[in-house]
Amino acid sequence: MHAEAGTHTPRRVVVTGIGPITASGSTAERLWAGLRAAKSPVVEVTRFDASPFRTRIAAEVQDFDAENFMDRQRARRLDLFSQFSVAATKLALDDAALNPGDVDPGRAAVQMGSALGGLSHAQEQMFNFVGRGVRAVDPRVATTVFCGAASCQVAIEFGFTGPNSTNAMSCASGTMAIGDAFRLIRDGISDVAVAGGIEAPLAPLSYGAFAIIRAMSQRNDDPTHACRPFDADRDGFVMGEGACILVLEEESKARARGARIYAEVRGFGVTNDAHHMTAPRPDGAQAAAAMRHAIAGGGMTPEDIDHVNAHGSSTPLNDSTESLAIRSVLGDRADRVPVTATKPFYGHALGASGAIEVGIACMTLRNGWIPPTLNLESPGEGCDLAYVTGEGLDAEVETVLCNSFGFGGINACLTLSSVPEDDAG
Repeated sequence: MHAEAGTHTPRRVVVTGIGPITASGSTAERLWAGLRAAKSPVVEVTRFDASPFRTRIAAEVQDFDAENFMDRQRARRLDLFSQFSVAATKLALDDAALNPGDVDPGRAAVQMGSALGGLSHAQEQMFNFVGRGVRAVDPRVATTVFCGAASCQVAIEFGFTGPNSTNAMSCASGTMAIGDAFRLIRDGISDVAVAGGIEAPLAPLSYGAFAIIRAMSQRNDDPTHACRPFDADRDGFVMGEGACILVLEEESKARARGARIYAEVRGFGVTNDAHHMTAPRPDGAQAAAAMRHAIAGGGMTPEDIDHVNAHGSSTPLNDSTESLAIRSVLGDRADRVPVTATKPFYGHALGASGAIEVGIACMTLRNGWIPPTLNLESPGEGCDLAYVTGEGLDAEVETVLCNSFGFGGINACLTLSSVPEDDAG
């Protein structure tokens, strides 16, 4: 019989696998190498004609071939969004050296997040309908457009029959999915989970929606310097695409199979600004509350945090508000705790961004190096923290706070801690 939440002492949860698909590299090793190279991959959009828009740049994934992860027939049945979800999960399971066949399927959860789901594929089919009629529409569009296609396709691919969900909480979706998976394992409902975020937004409708409201950078003539979190000259985010799935396991079971452990998930906090659909609450109070919940939920105090992986979207309002919220949580230590924002390496991949950042934080904990905030040359007004720049920072990091914030005022934060090498498998 499966245990129910609240019937026993909370269990420890660890990360044993990371499966990223990003513009800086797909696989954990390639992404880490991309971070070390300290170069932004942002380019002029090639997926479609972006000339009608003020913004014409993006972080495109260049090294992805679905047939490296599934047979040709299955690849043709899935749109890019679902391809990313299955492929990133396979990367994560391989990285964890975890054979899906060795997992009790009913104790395996699938928790995903995406802001837009299969919207890009739906748009393609709308063009088919308008141009050639209803017979030209892919009959599978109904099963690809909804966000839940991600977690359902993963469950089908790997046979996981446990709790299954895909949330659609904007740019906080990936972080929320990991937090939800953490709770399922902590509370004894699941033993293992694959969790993270997926986004395939590079199509005229989804891309144009953000261009129209001028949320994205217009630095079209200098794309590699367009995403510049916390910088005085930031003028909006740069859209990216991709995915990142993590393998989370109950600690004792991970140790029993000799798994390599990247990090322990300690706490999760989520709040809402209840203020505005696109602008953050000016005082950052609810963003700070989410951070405090994540810290306290991990049995820690703000003094225990020694690194922050920030949301750092490179937008005028969000970066200064996040800086204010971080300072309110860390107090005087905010002048010393290193903060980094890594979106220049893969763009703002919307619902996938938070999961990518949690994956990077896990690698930082294991490898002892904090990636730089690219293109941060002169901090803007209100951006007054100890930002990591240049070539990054060698540091023995023990505890990381990861922040993700999204449209609608959603704030999601996670705390992660290192695991001593002799205990890590």
